[in-house]
Amino acid sequence: MSTRTPRIEDRLIRGLKHRLTWWGEPSANPVVLLHGYMDRGLTWQFVVDQLPESWSCVAPDWRGFGASAPAPGGYWFPDYFADLEALLDVVVPQQRARVVGHSMGGHVASLYAGIRPTRLAWLANLEGIGLPRTPSDRAPTRYAEWLDQLKAGPPAKRYPSIELLTEVLRRRNPRLPPERARFLAEVWTVPAAGGERDLAADPRHAFVNPVLHRREEAEACWRAVEIPMLLLLGELSAHLSRFGADASEAYFASIFRSLRQVRLPGCGHMMHHEDPEAVAREIIAFERSLSEAARSDTRS
Repeated sequence: MSTRTPRIEDRLIRGLKHRLTWWGEPSANPVVLLHGYMDRGLTWQFVVDQLPESWSCVAPDWRGFGASAPAPGGYWFPDYFADLEALLDVVVPQQRARVVGHSMGGHVASLYAGIRPTRLAWLANLEGIGLPRTPSDRAPTRYAEWLDQLKAGPPAKRYPSIELLTEVLRRRNPRLPPERARFLAEVWTVPAAGGERDLAADPRHAFVNPVLHRREEAEACWRAVEIPMLLLLGELSAHLSRFGADASEAYFASIFRSLRQVRLPGCGHMMHHEDPEAVAREIIAFERSLSEAARSDTRS
């Protein structure tokens, strides 16, 4: 099914083993692909197959996902900023990085772009718009839920077979072609006893975050973003429906300085799995428009 063969590398990032998946010729300026929650770097294969063969790409598995090591102390959002910075120092050491991120990966990258305004060249963000606003009076309940989960321990998520998980994925998302659903079922899991499959992720990711999402802090970071950003939104995305006015074109335009918004028809939140051709087409057009603008500025 795939046309570009990946190669695998394990690197130590901030003391933890991180799995990196590479495509294309080795490069000191690859396009960096950041996956979302409960995903992993390998599933960017669908999009990479539609990108120019001249593009070198690298996709890490975030800590505790895929083949990257779990974090002994749990998972805290600022660690993702530090992991991303350390990763960029390794794979794009001398230049501003070109980044594509989906969901959690896009959110990490969009916040980081405001925290480090000169570190990235551009960002293609696939619905990495954080979480809805959370009232502060939910804090006691959230802390209690987290403490209860710590006592009970993480739940195990096991499937009898790849075939069954493939069927589950297809039922959850009918827009997902059978061959892609099968690919996802394979790379999202690892073998378990008796031919069963466990999710390839630390089960502690199922714990709630005891720290409430602070939308105002995210907006402060976003307003500091200086780089051009492509924001891809799914026309059929149930994820967007949770945000109300905070997912409107007017809202995003009021937050980000240099923004191109595209709503992909017939796509949901997992657009890079459902329609990788459309996602790649928009990323390529975005990158070419920036390159043409840079050449024009040089000539003038």
